[in-house]
Amino acid sequence: MPNRTADLLDFVQKSGWENANRSLLAADASTRSYDRLHNHQTNETRVVMNEPALDNSSIPAFLKVTEILRQAGFSAPEIHAEDIQNGFLLIEDLGDDLFAKLCKNNAVPERVLYETAIDVLLELRQHPVPKNIHLYDSETYLREARLLTEWYLPAASGSAVAPDVSGSFDRIINQLCAGIPNDHTILVLRDYHAENLIWLPSRQGVKRVGLLDYQDALIGHPAYDLVSLLEDARRDTTAELRAGMLQRYIEKSGCNPDDFTRAYHILGAQRNIKIIGIFSRLFLRDGKDKYLDLIPRVWNHLQRDLTHPALAELLGWVEQHLPAPDAETLYLLRNRSHVA
Repeated sequence: MPNRTADLLDFVQKSGWENANRSLLAADASTRSYDRLHNHQTNETRVVMNEPALDNSSIPAFLKVTEILRQAGFSAPEIHAEDIQNGFLLIEDLGDDLFAKLCKNNAVPERVLYETAIDVLLELRQHPVPKNIHLYDSETYLREARLLTEWYLPAASGSAVAPDVSGSFDRIINQLCAGIPNDHTILVLRDYHAENLIWLPSRQGVKRVGLLDYQDALIGHPAYDLVSLLEDARRDTTAELRAGMLQRYIEKSGCNPDDFTRAYHILGAQRNIKIIGIFSRLFLRDGKDKYLDLIPRVWNHLQRDLTHPALAELLGWVEQHLPAPDAETLYLLRNRSHVA
């Protein structure tokens, strides 16, 4: 948008931060970006959320979920100013101590960070289900999973996906997701991982975890966010960490271990299938090739999830139809357009 920068500067000025220095803080897989404002006179900082996709803006959803989380006592950023029409928010700056960075630098013990992140998910169980958030239903699960057969599979195989292949995939996914227990649904943040969590050691309890990127939240099974955290697409997690945190959640929540583990693996497979499709689309449609390098890690997560007996039929489908993202497949992907 040609006047986007002018609109941003106008929003900053109207918010009373016209004298602050502005620097790019982050950009993500969407069109959304974040700038940090720094007032050197007061040494205060704020963050500007910039969402230019006005026809599909995530800002109203972000505001709604922020209010839910803050009222429940979680460390979602405070909203200081908003311009929904133009896609801008001025929000609290929670700092730079992302869990991913702290783990990489060994600045804080990984187990401490992940245990506290698990405690946030346990605390979410204690709050009433919001009535103004959509349900993570079977239709949504299937629509997301189809990103695999719409983007990755045709590009990786070099040919259009046959109707019987996509049809059997849809049937399997529907059956699996229909079997997920729904006796305890909660607010699912959906992108709950180490690059969206900020360590706030000056706060107490679960408030030590600053929350970001939750505008796509839905009401669903609590295992989904556990999968997001432990089967991270952007950083490696050890088998010991994954097992320990899963056990911590099950023991502290008092949920049925077999039912929860089954749901964890089903949702893990669905999420990892979706991510492989999304990362393929980000390259094939949007030219963002860095995401292709993340696919092998996601594939490994998927292979572990498929070892659960409940996913035997999906495992068979994957082994029969889905090329592994090895060096040859990724090379072909990089040199191919999407096959419709």
